[in-house]
Amino acid sequence: MTGTTLDDYTDRYARRVRGMTASEIRALFAVASRPEVVSLAGGAPYIAALPLDAVGEMLGRLGAEHGTTTLQYGIGQGLPELRERICEVMALSGIDASCGASPEDVVVTVGGQQALDLVARLFLDPGDVVLAEGPTYVGALGVFQSAQAQVVHVPMDDDGLIPEALEAAVADCARAGRRVKFLYTIPTYQNPAGVTLSEERRERVLDICERAGLLVVEDDPYGQLGFESEAPRPLRARRRDGVFYLSTFSKTFAPGLRVGWILAPHAVRDKLVIASEAQILCPSGYAQAAVSSYLGTMPWREQLKVYQEVYRERRDAMLDALADLMPDGTTWTRPAGGLFVWATLPEGLDSKAMMPRAIAARVAYVPGTGFYADGSGAGHMRLNFSFPAPERIREGVRRLAGVMEQDIAMRRVFGQVGQQGRRGQAGADAPGPDLA
Repeated sequence: MTGTTLDDYTDRYARRVRGMTASEIRALFAVASRPEVVSLAGGAPYIAALPLDAVGEMLGRLGAEHGTTTLQYGIGQGLPELRERICEVMALSGIDASCGASPEDVVVTVGGQQALDLVARLFLDPGDVVLAEGPTYVGALGVFQSAQAQVVHVPMDDDGLIPEALEAAVADCARAGRRVKFLYTIPTYQNPAGVTLSEERRERVLDICERAGLLVVEDDPYGQLGFESEAPRPLRARRRDGVFYLSTFSKTFAPGLRVGWILAPHAVRDKLVIASEAQILCPSGYAQAAVSSYLGTMPWREQLKVYQEVYRERRDAMLDALADLMPDGTTWTRPAGGLFVWATLPEGLDSKAMMPRAIAARVAYVPGTGFYADGSGAGHMRLNFSFPAPERIREGVRRLAGVMEQDIAMRRVFGQVGQQGRRGQAGADAPGPDLA
C-alpha cells in the first residue's frame, strides 16, 4: 500500500526541498503570541525602549521629503551612505580601517538571515560539512539544510567553543573524507546558549581554522548588547583573511526593517553582490535610508546603553526566578549579554514532549531540539528574557516550574517517559560539562 499526500506537487519538488521542516520557533509563534501566554520563546528585542515618536517622525520625513529616492530601486550592494555608517557601527567593536574594514567590502542584506544564505550559496555544495557550535542558531540550521550541507556540532562550555573539540572534529572529518567548508560561530553572547568565547580561545580557534584551511563565518547580532563588561573583540577584528563578519540591526534598532550586512574578504564581495541581486535585485531603499538616518541623526550609542540596562534588569529577573523556583537538578547559563538563557532539565525530562503541557499552563519556551541538526537536545530549552517585563518573566518561570514538577512527579509514578532525543548526550547533544 502506497502512502498518500495532500500535496499534489510532491513529485515535482527539487531534491533540496526534501526534508525541509518548519522552524521550532516559528511553529510556536501562533500560540506564544496569545496574550494569556507568557512567552519566553522568541528572540524579539524590546522595541518599546526606542524613542518611537522621534523614530516615527524620522520615517515620515523619509517618505514625504525623500520619497523619490527612498521608494526607488537601488544598487545591489546597498546604499554607500549606509555602508559608511555600518563601518562606524563596527568600529565600536574594534573592526575598523586598521584591520581592513571598508565600506567597499560591506554588502547590505535583508537581515542577518539573507547574509547567512548568501554565504551558503557561494560556498556550500551538497554533502559539504559545516562545523557549528552545539547548540547553534536554528535559522542557520535551516539555511545549511536548504544548501544540502551536513552540520557537525562542536561542543561548548561556559567559555564557548572548545578548541580541542574543534580540532577533533576537523580531524574526524578529514579521516572520513568529508569536506569541511567553514566554521559557523556566534562567539559573543551565543544564541541559544548565551555563553561567550573567551579571549584566549578566540586566537586558538582562528589558528585551528587557519591551519585547516577553513573559512570562518562569524555571526554577531548581539555583540553590542553586553551588560556586565566589554565583550572581547570580534574574530574579524583579529584576522581579515578568511573571516566573514555578519551582523544586523534587528537586535539594536528594528527587526521590522530587515537590514543586515556582511563584511567580506575583498575578493568575494562581487560574488556576494551578484548572488544577492539574483535573489532580491536590491535591498529596500526605504529600509536602508531609515537605518542610515537613524544612525546619522539620532543618539544611537545612547540607545544601546538603554537596551543594555533594560536587558540587564530582565536577565537578572530571569536568573533570580530560576534560582527561586526551578526544581532540583535544573541548571542554566548566566549570560553577560544578549537575549537568552540556556537551561538544562533534570534527568528524565524532555523539553519537546513537555511543550504541550507548558502551553496548556500558558507558558512558552523553545525546546532544545530546534538547535541541533540531528534533533537531539531534548534535555535542554532556550529561555528569552528580552521581551517580557520582569514580573512576567517571573510568572512565566513559575508556570514552567510547575509543569516540570508535574512531569517529575509523573516520572516517579510511571517511570521513564519522554526520552526520545535524550540519547547521545555524550556526543552531539552534549554542550560540554560546564555549559549549563
